[in-house]
Amino acid sequence: MMNSDLSISASGRDFYRKVLDTLDAASVDYLLGGAFALNAITGVERDTKDFDLMLRPGDVSRAIEVCREVGFRADFAYSHWIAKVHFGEHFIDLIYRAGNGLCEVDDEWFAHARKAKVLGRKLRLSPPEEMIWQKSYVMERERYDGADVMHLIRSSAATMDWDRLIARFGEDWRILLSYLILFGFVYPAQRGDVPSSVIERLLARLREDTAGESQEGNFCRGTLLSRGQYLPDVERWGYLDARSRERVKMTPEEILAWTTAIDQVNRLR
Repeated sequence: MMNSDLSISASGRDFYRKVLDTLDAASVDYLLGGAFALNAITGVERDTKDFDLMLRPGDVSRAIEVCREVGFRADFAYSHWIAKVHFGEHFIDLIYRAGNGLCEVDDEWFAHARKAKVLGRKLRLSPPEEMIWQKSYVMERERYDGADVMHLIRSSAATMDWDRLIARFGEDWRILLSYLILFGFVYPAQRGDVPSSVIERLLARLREDTAGESQEGNFCRGTLLSRGQYLPDVERWGYLDARSRERVKMTPEEILAWTTAIDQVNRLR
């Protein structure tokens, strides 16, 4: 079992523990994600005032309810992917999808969870495969999680369930391939940590896909990677927003709310 305990204030520790106790008492299932899970798996440390918990979508409303009952302010921040529990400067994110409407937390997250000692207790961590899957889509102008993906591969390649990781990406396998190629650049001495069979499998898909005709229509998938930087494509250049596809768990209203929240300075026009 790994150990992870980033530097946080006593008030933050008490708040996090109280919320964990509240969820446990209500039998709300959760996994630890975010900076604490990343630290436990990779050793990367960063300052943080939040605590990320990964929940199945069906458990989020109950989690909000029981946190309110013990006196905390809790509500959905964005209805398609995240709720928050607040206490002073500290807060807990209750995450059940990615901001792009993909990577929903399901039973597989829990089936393959690892354990770590955090805040003096044994907690289950989000699996590295699911963390890679979710983080790989974060390519905003102001935030890019590629280094986290590199560190997760570096630390977990030997125990990675590569078949499951490939399956997680599904039709978005090109994203995974791009990160595996980048891994060989970042860590040239560890290129062999990624099985050659995995690379060859994805390259075979690339060769086959490149030789065939596109069945995608005039979609821009860039909006799955950044909510702001590909707005010109869908607003001015006639591309269809990939977030409107059925597999993406976002309504038109949620897409609008998520887009409207962008700091106008960060919108690439």
